[in-house]
This record gives sequence, structure tokens and C-alpha cells, in this order.
Amino acid sequence: MRGPHNILRLIRTAATFERTGALGVVLREMDAPRSIRIAAHVAGWPMKWLGLKGDPSMPPVTRALTALGPAYVKFGQLLSTRPDVVGEDLACQLRVLQDRLPPFSTGEARATVEAELERPLEELFSEFGDAVAAASIAQVHKARLADTGEDVAVKVLRPGIERAFRKDIDAFYFVASMIELLSPASRRLRPSDVVAHFDGVVAGELDLRIEASAASEFAANTKNDTGFQVPKAKWDLSARRVLTLDWAEGIPLGDTEALRAAGHDLDALGERVMQLFLNHALRDGYFHADMHQGNMKVAENGDIIAYDFGIMGRIDEYTRRVYAEILYGFIRRDYQRVAEVHFEAGYVPADQDVHAFAQALRSVGEPIFGADATAISMGRLLHHLFEVTERFGMETRTELILLQRTMVVVEGVARSLNPHINIWHVARPVVEDYIRQSIGPRAMAHDLLRTLRVLSRFGPRLPEIAEASLKRQSEPPAQSAGPSRRMALGLMGLGALVAAGGYGLFLLL
Repeated sequence: MRGPHNILRLIRTAATFERTGALGVVLREMDAPRSIRIAAHVAGWPMKWLGLKGDPSMPPVTRALTALGPAYVKFGQLLSTRPDVVGEDLACQLRVLQDRLPPFSTGEARATVEAELERPLEELFSEFGDAVAAASIAQVHKARLADTGEDVAVKVLRPGIERAFRKDIDAFYFVASMIELLSPASRRLRPSDVVAHFDGVVAGELDLRIEASAASEFAANTKNDTGFQVPKAKWDLSARRVLTLDWAEGIPLGDTEALRAAGHDLDALGERVMQLFLNHALRDGYFHADMHQGNMKVAENGDIIAYDFGIMGRIDEYTRRVYAEILYGFIRRDYQRVAEVHFEAGYVPADQDVHAFAQALRSVGEPIFGADATAISMGRLLHHLFEVTERFGMETRTELILLQRTMVVVEGVARSLNPHINIWHVARPVVEDYIRQSIGPRAMAHDLLRTLRVLSRFGPRLPEIAEASLKRQSEPPAQSAGPSRRMALGLMGLGALVAAGGYGLFLLL
């Protein structure tokens, strides 16, 4: 699969950027030296004829990404939330990738709905309009239910989108393998694992039944969140390529002028977006992982409405605690503790110097504190962070990819609403509350109770199991005697934990 056609795909990518004029824009925004710009154009010009034309009505970079396919569009969506990284002009151009791409025909959408739901469309909907939003994977139609007259949003996958994504991701695998082969130093970033993670995320996004389930779980988790709404999924009108949800009426979060004209407080909205994300990630361990402006609206009453649940993130309780401690350490400017947490979690190799790492983290954090957000170059900051992780041999944590990426996106959204927002100040109450709930005496009591509950299911059999395991040690040596001994010791340790847990719980209560 990962052969010559991928090399041709990469050549076409470069040629498309040259043909559409996007290459010059990107090099200019990156402040590339004049010599690099000239060399890039000289190398790209002979291949220009191989590039795709794209839609000439679009700006160059947007035109190139849409021509190249949905995976490239996804990348552009991420960059659209970071004007501090790519520049305000380019970020505005890329924002059309969020929900204003050229739609496919309404006729194709109607045919897909009928085929997936196995009923004539007129039996399901009294009205079915043209697309009101179109993104890289699907588009949304406003419709009205035939039986109740209720307005709904009907999401329909683009024709052939599965095959198109497969081609792009296959090329990404090829690039990752080439990077690992030609640059051994890059292996700590685990490019192939990153692509595999992206592959898994996309696979879920291409099955709208998974998205319906995600919407249902997310709504249950956030039902008590003030100022936040999640549309309800219509299970009887959803299938693999069709999803029907309650209609979300509101102003797009990216339309700051309309929000201001409607009397909404943009500063408060920016703070709420950031705090909602942190609450969902830390409190629930389940968060919307595609929180760009195109996936949120503001209702008339000021509530933020989230939709498009194709990409959701999930992190386990241990990782949430580690992440919270790291954030809390940065907020308190306790870089030594931040460094220690990295070492305790195994994020930094044990042979590194924890004090040197703390000092490096201070060089990242200190310039941010006390500075106006508009004076902070996120591009330079990210570059510095990359240098630090490279110096200390930190590997990419694939389980944190979505969390880290979404944090970047959400910060970009918050700053688009309030360029002067102090991210640390906004995050502090949420992180402190989580710390109190999850890393204190109350959390210890909860953990002990949970341990006792699990162990009580087979606690009475612990002596029997331990005895049987030890007895096996006296039999002729087996190939896996070491693990058996560890199992016996582990079971005895669990028994001790039961006793210690009961005593600790008695002291706490």
C-alpha cells in the first residue's frame, strides 16, 4: 500500500501548493529567508503542471488544501484557530474550512438518506432544505420532521469520503515511515504512532452511529453544566452515513461581529469555552476534541451550543491527575513540582536531571506570566517547547495527542473572542477544584472504597489462589515461573492492601 503512488501523492501536494500560489503565502507567513523562498520556488516550478487547480475563488492556501482532500482540510481547520501561529490574515482565510466548503448536491444527500434509513424521504421529513454547512467529511441540512413538525439537523457523509481519506492517510503513513528512516532523532516523536492515532480517530468519524453515541454520552455528562447545551440525537433517524440531531439555533461562535451586535459578552464567552473544556477533560475524562468555532453556536440566552461529535477525546483517571498536577504547577509557577510530575509519570527518561528539566520549564513558563496575551508569540513558544522536549528525550505520548491538540484549538478560540485573555487565570479555579476533588483526602477515601469494592468480589478466595500459585513453584520449572511467583506475591500484596485500606478508611472517616 505504501509504495510509489504515495511518492506521487507527495509530489502532487508540493506541486499543488506551487500552482495555487499557496507555497509563497506559507513561506511568507513563516518568515522564511529570501534564499529559502527562491530555492523552494525553483524546485517547485518544474512540477507545477502536476498540481491541482482547486477553486480559483478561494484564497491560495485554502484553495490548495481543499483541492488536496479531506485530511489536508482537517489540518487547515486546526491552523485556522491559531492566528498567533499562522497570522491573522491566513487564519481568517482558513476559517472557511470549518463549515463553509463547497457542498455536494442536495439530490445526492436525499438519495443517501433514503438508502441509509430505507424509507422514502417524504415519509420522514416534511421539509428537507439545501446544505446550511459543509465541511471536509459531511454536510448538514436543515429539515422538519413529518410527524411532529420539529426542526432538526441532518448530517450526511460526503460521497466517496471513505476512499478519499484512506488515500490521504496512506500517504501520511508513508511520510512518517520516511521521516523515521531518514531522521533517527525524530523517532522519539513517534510519527507512525501519531498517524495511527489519527487513523483511528478518522475511522470513528466516518461512522455516524458512533457520533450519535458520543453525543448521547456527552449530553449525559454535561447536563448540569451552566451555560452549555448539547443537541439530542434522533436514534431512529440515524445510521452509518446519516445522523439526525435537534436543530441548534444560534449565532456561530466565529462571527464575533454578530455576537457583539446581539449584546453577548465576548470576554465571558472566551472564558467559558476554556473552562468548559477543562471541566470536561479533567472532571469527566471525556471531551469534545474538535472545538473550533465552526462547531459551536451561541444561543439567544447566551448558552454555548456544541455540535459535531465526530472526534471525542477520552483520558483515564491517572492521566487526568497527572495533567492537572502539571497545569497546577505551571499556574503556581512551581516548576520543580512540574518537573517531578513528568518524571513520576515516566514522561521524561529517568536518566535525565530533574533540576535541569525544571530550569528549562521555567524558561518556557516565566515569559508568559504577567505578559499581555497579544504580546505572546505562540509560534515562538511552541518552538521553544519543542527544543526542550528534544533536549530531554521526551517521547510523544499518543494518549495525550487529542488532549494537547484540543487545548491548542480551544485556546485559539478563546483568544479569538478575547485577544487579551489570561489563560492561566481562567484555568486556575477549574484546576484547583479538580485538585481538591481528586488529589486529596477525599480522593484517597474514594480510591480506597473503590479498591475494597473490587477486591470484595474475590477477596474470600485470595488465600486459596495465593496457595495454589505458591504450590506451583514447587513443581518442575515451567517456562514462566517468574510471572507465577510475581502473581502470588501480587495477590498477597492485595490482601495486605485490603487490610491497610480498611484501616486508612477508618482514620479518614
